[in-house]
Amino acid sequence: MLPAISDRDEYAALIIRTDFGDEEGWQAVLAELSEPWQFPDGDIEPHLHIVDDPAWAGAAPDDVIAALAGDEDLSVVYLADRLTMDGRDHALLAVAVLTREECGSDEEFEAYRGAVRTVPAGIGDIHANLSIANLDFADVVDAARADPAGVFRSF
Repeated sequence: MLPAISDRDEYAALIIRTDFGDEEGWQAVLAELSEPWQFPDGDIEPHLHIVDDPAWAGAAPDDVIAALAGDEDLSVVYLADRLTMDGRDHALLAVAVLTREECGSDEEFEAYRGAVRTVPAGIGDIHANLSIANLDFADVVDAARADPAGVFRSF
């Protein structure tokens, strides 16, 4: 059973480390995550809650969704997994935290669930747009499909 996440500011993007085999890779990811989020109106400091707890080692997206299902303020979680550590872009796995029970229909569930890779710099765009309901997760997935590597970079 995965541990509860406490003391998370409801407005912070949630980053969970699930791979503990590459400390150098993790430090590179953290350095990129600490870069300011860039917006047309100016840069802002990233607002993140980082979980760096070996209890989450190897956690699969479905396990993470189940563990976070009670958090009504959370729409997406970012997983720093093996591909994140190994990849040139350090792309995290952005996972929509949605259960079928939260949706009015199967069609809605299919449209708003899923996962996509995002570069650390893309987290600000995703987080801001989902937080204010400007866009939904399906828009993030569509933007990633436009990238040759299938990675979300920005809107």
